[in-house]
Amino acid sequence: MPERKVTISLIKADVGSIAGHQVVHPRLEETAKAALKEAVGLDILDDFYVTHVGDDLELLMTHRHGVDSKKVHELAWITFQKCTKVAKDLHLYAAGQDLLADSFSGNVRGLGPGSAEMEFIERPAEPVAFMMMDKTEPGAFNFPVYRIFADPFCNAGLVIDTSMHDGFKFEIWDIEEHKRLFLNTPEESYDLLAFIGAKSRYVIKHVFARGNKVPKDEPIACVSTDKLSQIAGQYVGKDDPVAVIRAQSGLPGMGEILEGFSWPWLVSGWNRGSHNGPVMPVGLKDNRTSRFDGPPRLFGLGFQIADGKFVGPVDLFDDPAFDPSRRQAAEIADYMRRMGPFEPHRLPMDEMEYTTMPKLMGKLKDKWEDVK
Repeated sequence: MPERKVTISLIKADVGSIAGHQVVHPRLEETAKAALKEAVGLDILDDFYVTHVGDDLELLMTHRHGVDSKKVHELAWITFQKCTKVAKDLHLYAAGQDLLADSFSGNVRGLGPGSAEMEFIERPAEPVAFMMMDKTEPGAFNFPVYRIFADPFCNAGLVIDTSMHDGFKFEIWDIEEHKRLFLNTPEESYDLLAFIGAKSRYVIKHVFARGNKVPKDEPIACVSTDKLSQIAGQYVGKDDPVAVIRAQSGLPGMGEILEGFSWPWLVSGWNRGSHNGPVMPVGLKDNRTSRFDGPPRLFGLGFQIADGKFVGPVDLFDDPAFDPSRRQAAEIADYMRRMGPFEPHRLPMDEMEYTTMPKLMGKLKDKWEDVK
């Protein structure tokens, strides 16, 4: 018999939060759990876990229907609608913010929620990391994902594990032109960096295996890539990406994955989606935004997948080993805030296109005079 594949789906949306953009209300998580529990009974899901990062509700699901499954995506859409109703009843802030369509159309892509999914043959031991960010953009994962899979100063296995010497294959999306490109590391590393360094346009979507312990071209990492401003045509909240990353046995170890997130790199987002700031890795107890609606947060959970079921989780960043990263992120945030409305703290004008800046430009357009 052929080995049975499992699909992991992480689908998220901002459907309302307490005290502005701070944190998801517990009743929204309870509502989502009830909806997904019913789906397990209907054989739509094998298992699920509900959590949040800041003001984003996160649905972690396993099933056997493959990526972009209509029944799984419709389940997520209906779940978010149910949670939106609760959010409106509680008068939560931005209730239903990420639900940008009136009806479901086959999957959630293009409707507002973000998704990261992978289908693969489950290994005898299958560790998986779910990484979730708040107050930033899809390209925020470019830097750490490159480090995890292509930087030997982060991933020691690239040097000392021969099963990784063939490197990995990266799928890059141009989210403005809606095209994609495949590049292999290590031989095309410089080409890869030329694109993913421009994180507001070129985004890592998938990483695939090339080694001998995981089937070639099987997905080992996936990142959500939806930009809400491109869907809505205006600023409706930052994109808040998520990622799913498989670990161990011919892949980066879990510790090497976490090492990729150990330095607070700069990302775009933060307050009003209009500022650059550092990513702060946090455990569940600090999993909310505060100063200037930030700084941008990273929350991670680790599981084993056993016959399609979740075993865990482990709160991946709830460890004093990440205290220096948090302190450094706070220091960088303080430095950036002192710039106030000046670049490079505020985003450059071409990235302000979908904020309120066009309205301001329109208001003052008649005051401009020709310089003679």
